[in-house]
Amino acid sequence: MGFFSRGIFYFLLLSILSCTGSQKKERVIAKIEHPNVILVMTDDQGIGDLGAHGNPWIQTPNIDAFYNESLRLTDFHVSPLCTPTRSALMTGQYPINNGVWATFKGRDMLHGNSIIIPEVFHENGYVTGLFGKWHLGNNYPSRPTDKGFDVAVHHNSGGVGELSDYWGNNYFNDIYLVNNEPKQFEGYCTDIWFDEAIKFIEDQKDKPFFIYLPTNAPHHPLYVSERYSKPYDSLVEKHIPSAEFYGMITNIDDNFGKLDKALKELGLYENTILIFCTDNGSQFGVSPDYRLGWNKGFRGRKSDKLEAGHRVPFFIRWPEAGIKGGKDLNDLTAHVDLLPTLAGLCNIVLPTNFEGDGIDFSKTLLDPNEKIPERTVFVHHRQDYRPPAPLKGSCIMRGKWRLLNGSELYDITTDPKQENNIPEDYPEVVAQLLEDNKTFISKAIQKKEYQELAYKKVGSNLQKTTTLTIQHALGEDGPIWMQDEIAAGIKNKNASHPIEIVKKGLYRIRCRRWPVECTGTIQGIPQRNPKGLFKYRPLDVQEVKISLFDKSYQKKVESLDEHIDFEIELFPGKTILNTQFIIENRTYGVYYTYVELLKEL
Repeated sequence: MGFFSRGIFYFLLLSILSCTGSQKKERVIAKIEHPNVILVMTDDQGIGDLGAHGNPWIQTPNIDAFYNESLRLTDFHVSPLCTPTRSALMTGQYPINNGVWATFKGRDMLHGNSIIIPEVFHENGYVTGLFGKWHLGNNYPSRPTDKGFDVAVHHNSGGVGELSDYWGNNYFNDIYLVNNEPKQFEGYCTDIWFDEAIKFIEDQKDKPFFIYLPTNAPHHPLYVSERYSKPYDSLVEKHIPSAEFYGMITNIDDNFGKLDKALKELGLYENTILIFCTDNGSQFGVSPDYRLGWNKGFRGRKSDKLEAGHRVPFFIRWPEAGIKGGKDLNDLTAHVDLLPTLAGLCNIVLPTNFEGDGIDFSKTLLDPNEKIPERTVFVHHRQDYRPPAPLKGSCIMRGKWRLLNGSELYDITTDPKQENNIPEDYPEVVAQLLEDNKTFISKAIQKKEYQELAYKKVGSNLQKTTTLTIQHALGEDGPIWMQDEIAAGIKNKNASHPIEIVKKGLYRIRCRRWPVECTGTIQGIPQRNPKGLFKYRPLDVQEVKISLFDKSYQKKVESLDEHIDFEIELFPGKTILNTQFIIENRTYGVYYTYVELLKEL
């Protein structure tokens, strides 16, 4: 792959045809600075949660103004859940092909050999930054800094306050990771992500940069200052489900306006590709019965295969290249297209070993007369470590057609609410979509990422301690998500962690009820209750048992034990590490496990 200089490079864009009446005028854009790229993606904000999309109650004046300045992809699709969307967006591969199709149980972590946007841009002379929600792996080799980001300011896992996040975080005055080291911040989470991104821009303004700014808001828990939620209080249960959800979006809008203003003040407005999109359908903006909220005429919410579960806003602006002006692109597009399309816009040659599922539609963005070829787009969804089914839970799309579960056919142009199932009227359409899906699945199941979990690499020089939590443990029980569940002593049997030992050595496996930043005994409760968030409950753990490489080890727990340690000589290789609490002769998953190489042998 070739490298670009860190200054300005010149290239000739393809001709853009613009029409005035019946006349066509060829315009060539030359001597364009290497474009900066900023991708803003919000969490759980659906297609109807914007004023620009017709919502009569929400206040989003800055994003609405951006909508009027942008090219809008009106038929843009993602996955119906946050992590699969992020994996597809970053890799250019469908989740079923990149192995990241769920939000937990080992299927929310990128494989180490995956090629993603920041790596491609970094290798081509860009400085790269992440600010916000990553949710593609908390351990090596899948952390943001392992995958091409020069700077990464983020929380862990899927949301602030989840049990894998720093203990006591609740959106305000939290501790987040800065290049994997915890740092105390002042202020509200969304404000911090945008402020840190703007600082990054100010520091790197003389270099081409790629910024990924995925907010955790308006994902639950729905915390926001009353300044933002109070204006919506009178609408709750009359028109909208949640004032806090709307308030979180208005706060995002304020920050988006601040970001756009900074670009103009720094002289970066013209040559920055700025994108706004969301990661899946609305969760708290639309009630389950659709009585409350606005869904732009569609049915579907987060996790749904129905249209609004995965059809989301996507606005893009690049003034210097003529991508602007409040125009619509109505062709079917998807998250897997973003990597090749950005590479096309930025004149980046993708690595020869890159295997993507998307298409490069950069020519269409630059020239509306260039049509995107019709193709089939896939949604396969399953919230589990096991692969999604070929048809159950699927949505297969081509043009105006939507085939759900392999049997329900809808024309989305005439039936946006998907109420008129018409497979008998168009058997040839059903047959084609089923055949396309069969071909797609037959190739997917041959891939390593489909067959194997991603393994956390233990003992690397790049990560001293590997942290394993019950949130991401394999097992048949439903997940434990939040810190308050740990505080309350909620239990499940999920206890298995795929790990790969990379060096022969003496390793310490430390099992804890509380994370290292929260001092407390296994059987008791911590003295510290940050921000007064939790109601603590003791847990009567009698023993701790671990197993790996076909060997088991067990120790008793005493009343003053804060952790139970196992020091074991291990050899390189892959294994499943099981860590279990024994309570009244029953086994449950250990909440927090820390694995560290003590001495190389």
